[in-house]
Amino acid sequence: MGPCAFWSISAALVFAASIADAQVAPVASGAGTNAATKPMNDFKKPSAAELKQKLTPTQFQVTQQSGTEPPFRNEFWDNKKPGIYVDIVSGKPLFSSLDKFDSGCGWPSFSKPIEKSEIQEKRDTSYGMPRTEVRSASADSHLGHVFDDGPQPTGLRYCINSASLKFIPLEEMEKAGYVDQLQPFIKAGLYKPKETPKK
Repeated sequence: MGPCAFWSISAALVFAASIADAQVAPVASGAGTNAATKPMNDFKKPSAAELKQKLTPTQFQVTQQSGTEPPFRNEFWDNKKPGIYVDIVSGKPLFSSLDKFDSGCGWPSFSKPIEKSEIQEKRDTSYGMPRTEVRSASADSHLGHVFDDGPQPTGLRYCINSASLKFIPLEEMEKAGYVDQLQPFIKAGLYKPKETPKK
């Protein structure tokens, strides 16, 4: 049984009771936007009590308690809109739609992170299955796991929980403070920079 099948079954059994919550849980308002409108380096992780107020139960369970949301019943598994995915806690850019692909597992999958330095990898032996856990470097949020069965050229599949992410649509990235992340979309012909008015 492959990683996808194993975790689809495990998640369905362990988190069946939280399926309804995962279906309707909105992204925590302001978690990414607030961080994006001030220097990213100033981020200080809120206390557990503060996070419980800002995050939905599913978001808190996933990011702070290393939980797993149900496959195919989460916000971004089939999102095909252009944009970036940021840490729901810190607002730091993590993944791009340019690197997102359909792995068939029911969770958002990416071939690489935007910045490798913002991703931490840890050995995970829970459930009797050796895996590599992926966490965000700035907020220490549990994101998901990375496997070596992804597409080339990286050959990697970052299998990420939607609950750990906030999606910033391409057309809102500049306003949200993610101007530095627009260049790949400009290069791909998906975004045209606004012209500076001539004086």
